[in-house]
Amino acid sequence: MTTLAALVLSLPTHNSTMRMRVWRALKETGCGVLRDGVYVLPENAPGGAALPRIESEIRAAGGFAMTVGLDMKGNGQAVRQLFDRSAEYGDLMERVRVTAKALPRLGHRKALTAVERLERSFTALAAIDFYPGQAKRQAGAAVLGLRKSLREAYSRGEPRAARRHLRLADKRRYRNRIWATRKHPWVDRLASAWLIKRFIDPKARFAWISVPRERPRKAVGFDFDGAEFTHIGNRVTFEVLLASFDLEHDPALAALASVVHNLDVGGVPVAEAKGVEMLLRGAKEKARSDDALLAEAMRVFDLVYSAGATASRS
Repeated sequence: MTTLAALVLSLPTHNSTMRMRVWRALKETGCGVLRDGVYVLPENAPGGAALPRIESEIRAAGGFAMTVGLDMKGNGQAVRQLFDRSAEYGDLMERVRVTAKALPRLGHRKALTAVERLERSFTALAAIDFYPGQAKRQAGAAVLGLRKSLREAYSRGEPRAARRHLRLADKRRYRNRIWATRKHPWVDRLASAWLIKRFIDPKARFAWISVPRERPRKAVGFDFDGAEFTHIGNRVTFEVLLASFDLEHDPALAALASVVHNLDVGGVPVAEAKGVEMLLRGAKEKARSDDALLAEAMRVFDLVYSAGATASRS
């Protein structure tokens, strides 16, 4: 037996504004239509809390509305059909296809905006998909693929994931070293350099190189193809350094790793990511050199780490 929350309603015919507002509210909650004027949600759906509010608004406007519970016996498949999102996922995947084709000519800023908009659309749709299935998996894969296409189009030279196993590093071998990475650093390289300086090699010096062959002799390479520390599997370089130097137990570093991962390769949204990205963009506009950019980024990551450490203690 499946229990549903149902809103039975009849709207005033003369109030088109109210009709549109109610329709939008019901759509946002993910309501299914049992029949004309009867809108239903699974009993524990997050949007269920909105039904009494919608009921009150309809009554205040002179309409009829009543919230009731329905017990659907032996009709599970029919209930699932009420909340089938396959067509909506299909529309989203078509938008992803069109955007992917247009990415190279949009320019980085517009392309990023388009990708983020589709990622938000997927997140919103997934939130009201009460019986997820293959359609959600396909759409999720398409959105992740679009983020990958964005990186390939506008992040030339980004390292490919290395096919090797993580190993613990002897920190004593990485003291007072030169660390080399690609010039014009962005989130993963900046965060990795911060991690190196704060937790691995306080006396670290950095060399910014154009191609791997420019790496100074005996320098430790990171975040480029063939580097000692770079992407492995699904982990970005910051996460690889965390694991390699046994720093994953620090909850504030783990939280920062989620931010870096999201900004570098996408994936699960992280609330703090947009704020960190905005600060780093400001630092990049201000800085006159890669060393100056790192100096500004060090302050940003110090603050983010401090906030995370405070939150983990509370």
